[in-house]
Amino acid sequence: MLLDDLPAIHTLLTTAKTIAVVGLSPKESRPSNMVARYLIEAGYTVIPVNPGQEKILGLPCYPNLAAIPTPVDIVDIFRRSEDVPPIVDEAIAIGAKAIWMQEGVIHAEAARTAKAAGLMVVMDRCIKTMHHDLGHEQG
Repeated sequence: MLLDDLPAIHTLLTTAKTIAVVGLSPKESRPSNMVARYLIEAGYTVIPVNPGQEKILGLPCYPNLAAIPTPVDIVDIFRRSEDVPPIVDEAIAIGAKAIWMQEGVIHAEAARTAKAAGLMVVMDRCIKTMHHDLGHEQG
């Protein structure tokens, strides 16, 4: 399912508990950091993924999805579009339920790969905006 299946996105955001944010920046002014803070305030367990960092937002940071020791529901991608395919492959390997490519991140082939593996795919949408617009509450 791609993009605009709003009932499915609503269900995903209601049932998901753990979100790995790939490309999470330690800089507070960066969109990835703002979105991660919002998701934490909304009650999600956020797992930072950034190979250059040990901790972000006071949370342990992992170099890649394979290093995360707990199950992940959504893999939220804040990386360039051309960097998406190996992230999708890792998400499939760890058994994630969904791939979420943030606004401006578009990779149709990787989306097809994820969908074929049974993952839900949301592409070119901000998870923070969708969460808010679909009426989900913070905290």
